[in-house]
Amino acid sequence: MNGSLSGVSTEVLQVRDVPTEDVEVLRARAASRNMSLSSYLRELIHEDTSRPTMADVLGRIADRGNIEASGDDIRAFIEDGRR
Repeated sequence: MNGSLSGVSTEVLQVRDVPTEDVEVLRARAASRNMSLSSYLRELIHEDTSRPTMADVLGRIADRGNIEASGDDIRAFIEDGRR
């Protein structure tokens, strides 16, 4: 733990060997949102870590089990959704 941001513990993170072109794009995107590069990258990291991984999503789907439905049931469900 290296710091605090609104009561949340934080760490210092350093990323090496990022291509110059990528850094330029990130700086431009941050500037277009009136953000510092650090703030923009923090937001990107937070958004990424807040979403479940594909493995998590697929695991939850697998845990649900199979549903017994005929083709007619599926078509009726789709039609109901269109109304």
